[in-house]
Amino acid sequence: MELLESLIASGQIADIMLGVMVLEVIAIALYRRAQGGGIAMRPLILNIGAGGSLILALRASLTESGWLTIAAFLVLALVFHVADQAGRWERGD
Repeated sequence: MELLESLIASGQIADIMLGVMVLEVIAIALYRRAQGGGIAMRPLILNIGAGGSLILALRASLTESGWLTIAAFLVLALVFHVADQAGRWERGD
């Protein structure tokens, strides 16, 4: 339990989460290359960008980086999210 508390208090938990996300993108890209299918890269990058930005905001908060840094990461998450939603939007006939 102390390890988890230490990881959270230091913000290192966010670093671990970001590392896992990078490995996830690499694994999916390798799978796409080998199999020719899977999750498309553009939506994946936009989705990971939004989630990664939220994790960076969490890290900034845990390490007391200041409200401006937290706000910047939250705005970046919003930009990724809006771009992701725009790419998924279906136009009516």
